[in-house]
Amino acid sequence: MAQRSGEAGACHGFDELVEVIATLRSPDGCPWDRAQTHRSIAKNVVEEAYEVVHAIETDDIAGLREELGDVLLQVVLQSQIAVDAGEFTIDDVVAGITAKLYRRHPHVFGDAMAGTPLEVHAKWDEIKAAEKAEKGTGLLDDVPHALPALMLAQTISRKAVSAGFEWESLSGVIDKLHEEVAELAETEPGSQEAADEIGDILFTVVNLARKQGIDAETALRGTCDKFRGRWKSMEEAASDEGVAVSDLSLEQQEALWQQAKLKENRS
Repeated sequence: MAQRSGEAGACHGFDELVEVIATLRSPDGCPWDRAQTHRSIAKNVVEEAYEVVHAIETDDIAGLREELGDVLLQVVLQSQIAVDAGEFTIDDVVAGITAKLYRRHPHVFGDAMAGTPLEVHAKWDEIKAAEKAEKGTGLLDDVPHALPALMLAQTISRKAVSAGFEWESLSGVIDKLHEEVAELAETEPGSQEAADEIGDILFTVVNLARKQGIDAETALRGTCDKFRGRWKSMEEAASDEGVAVSDLSLEQQEALWQQAKLKENRS
């Protein structure tokens, strides 16, 4: 059974949160809350989601609890805006996602088989594709163009695979990557053609990650964090010598970089 209890006296229930938001949106409520529309606070959903990710990546459990609350606020507030416009209610939202979870997990609530996370993911995408076909919409029509490019590429690729558009093996993706790199080498540096080829390379690398069950976004963020850590180490080492990294020659910078890598490996 799911646990919903929290600290004594701290958990007053989801229904109370819904009532609080409804009160804030009421004629006698908060002028700011009353003035909001779906569009006016759309960016807040993204911002709060990124703050959740940051709390997770920094192992900030207290922060995670707080940020999840902020995300929940956005869900309830958007739902109350919909109530006020006669569009839908928070109960409709909950009922919709509950029904979707039943529908997308036939290996739990039905007779389908899925023994690994990859098999579950594949089954999920197959069911989504079938749902889109029933609605008469294209496979990629509902992919938000506003997604960050790396996430957009992953989503598009995964959906295409659900329709059977896939390399037979990992080596096929690697061969494609080599092909794209060779095509880039034949372009004029800085040209639109070069930009197009770089886009093809990045898209292929995303598929290279996906084919191995690796999340490209997580992998790249890990590399960025690693680079930032090494750069910080370089700055500290340079500061100990009374200079800035930018004042050093490329050879000196490379030496500090290698020292930072060694320090990282030892830790």
